[in-house]
Amino acid sequence: MIEIRDLDGTMVLEPINGNLEVKGVGNATAVSHLVFSIGNLHIKDPALINIILYIDDKEIDSLPLYVRKG
Repeated sequence: MIEIRDLDGTMVLEPINGNLEVKGVGNATAVSHLVFSIGNLHIKDPALINIILYIDDKEIDSLPLYVRKG
């Protein structure tokens, strides 16, 4: 699941749910690239948005998106 939240923790969009199968061989580390497009994302003021990745209902990492006035 991927959540997109502002600094107050308010959801900016509904969570994105899906499945991803990563196949590894033996004890080797496996990598899978995840690419997605976000449409209809409107942020009218400068802000910091957090994109949060969950795997098996556990928060794994987050990525900041800095929205600045252009």
